[in-house]
Amino acid sequence: MARVGVNRYNFLLESLSDLDQSLRLRGSRLLVLRGKPQEVFPRIFQQWQINQLCFEVDVEPYAKSRDATIAQLAAAAGVTVSSHVSHTLYDTEQLIAQNNGKVPVTMQSFTKLIDKVGDPQAALLAPAIIPPPGPFDELVSVPTLAEVGFTQAPTTIFKGGESQALARLEDYLRDTKWVCGFEKPQTDPSAFLRPATTVLSPYLKFGCLSPRLFHQQLLAIYRVAKGQHSKPPVSLRGQLLWREFFYTAGSNTPNFDVMAGNPLAKQIPWDTNPVYLAAWKEGRTGYPWIDAAMRQLAEWGWMHHLARHSVACFLTRGDLYVSWEEGKAVFEELLIDADHFLNAANWMWLSATAFFNQYYRVYSPVTFGKKYDPEGKFIRRFVPQLAKLPSKYIYEPWTAPLDVQQRCGCIIGKDYPYPIVDHTAISKTNMARMKAAYEANKDPAAAAAAANSEDDGDDDVTKSSRASSSTRRAANGSSKRRTGVVAAAKRGGAA
Repeated sequence: MARVGVNRYNFLLESLSDLDQSLRLRGSRLLVLRGKPQEVFPRIFQQWQINQLCFEVDVEPYAKSRDATIAQLAAAAGVTVSSHVSHTLYDTEQLIAQNNGKVPVTMQSFTKLIDKVGDPQAALLAPAIIPPPGPFDELVSVPTLAEVGFTQAPTTIFKGGESQALARLEDYLRDTKWVCGFEKPQTDPSAFLRPATTVLSPYLKFGCLSPRLFHQQLLAIYRVAKGQHSKPPVSLRGQLLWREFFYTAGSNTPNFDVMAGNPLAKQIPWDTNPVYLAAWKEGRTGYPWIDAAMRQLAEWGWMHHLARHSVACFLTRGDLYVSWEEGKAVFEELLIDADHFLNAANWMWLSATAFFNQYYRVYSPVTFGKKYDPEGKFIRRFVPQLAKLPSKYIYEPWTAPLDVQQRCGCIIGKDYPYPIVDHTAISKTNMARMKAAYEANKDPAAAAAAANSEDDGDDDVTKSSRASSSTRRAANGSSKRRTGVVAAAKRGGAA
């Protein structure tokens, strides 16, 4: 079972508490039972004289297995079972059937499928009154963090619950001009005082926000705009369709969340390097843009979509050549919006393992963030060691003269690390390795994957030449302590 960090677990508990309050306003309450489902349900079927069980369809592998087991136990107890699709816009099985039994592997083909199927069902209103539950004589309250084993306090700024979700939805959709002009690749990944995207993903993940309600309200805004709005895949509606696409592909592809046995994934011989992995996870790579994003993840449990692009590319094909499965596990632990299918799909995409095959388009750990935030406000917030550095050095602190470092209270190699690799050298090495891996795979789906390409990355070979040359100067001249970095680059990132 995947590890779950304190931020996500607390978000879940807050969501349950909010649901409990909502139910109480309608005359009922939430009952949270302790134990394994296959043990708890047979007991309460009998003790509480249950005659009907209703639940939401969940297409994740573990959930499908669990729900099938519970359905069998219910049948044996004479309990009628009904399940309903509400976590996604559409029934993913019906989408596959409409697609002649084939799994869509490009967003373009999926969008055409959705156009053929039509709009999803409208969201249902919550009932005004819900009957209270019967008597019970066991602990049924929402558990505390301490009860589930956490000793540390959460640090995320985002609070869980439907109330929070609806308030955030109203806040962002109020600006209809922003909604109609929204294009995901054009949003600012460095914005943190008010994120440049809605941050509704954790609420969708935990069922605090109905995707159908979100979709319904977007369509209402688009209708008023009379076609003058952004379109999928970059629009806000497009973000819901990306979610739907990955749910549909993931739930109908075996071993979707791993490389081995995954028919969509290229088999790439990634390096095993726990030192690199730990430095990346803990925000100690020596590249402030990468480290700021990873530290934001650790503190907030969230980062912008394009920041996720940067750090995922850096860990995998761009710089460290560590398996996307390792990065996926870190995101699974730390993200409050970690979602089984979306997490796996995006890691496959950014590592050019599946869906996207332009492995030579690599995000620069220097220039990509700089074009959004030249003053480095994002870095100063999440990497406080660098807060006093002049802007000209904030993305490349190893280039700052020693007297500047001393004056700013940050000595590179002591207070903040040197770059873990020479980006330009290692990215070229890794491109060659990826090319060889592609040749070895000879994947017939590669041509289809090319259609999924997004033009929101940087080509490091041309755009970070100045940054890379300064990295090499630091490695070759400014300090003998950097020799290990050069050696690592020459090894191609091998452990």
